[in-house]
Amino acid sequence: MAARCAVCGKGPRTGFTVSHSHIRNKRTFAPNLQSVHTTVNGENRRVRVCAKCLKAGKIQRVAA
Repeated sequence: MAARCAVCGKGPRTGFTVSHSHIRNKRTFAPNLQSVHTTVNGENRRVRVCAKCLKAGKIQRVAA
């Protein structure tokens, strides 16, 4: 399953971990995805949504 938000499409990003001696190693930054029960096209489904979209109210939770 891809680490991608169902609302905004946010996915993994790449970057570096930088040590005290400034040695750089590649790493990935994964989005903070939450599994949420919501209504999509009239039916209840479980989608993976990033925390930023949840806090912004871009999606409405429904009771499981």
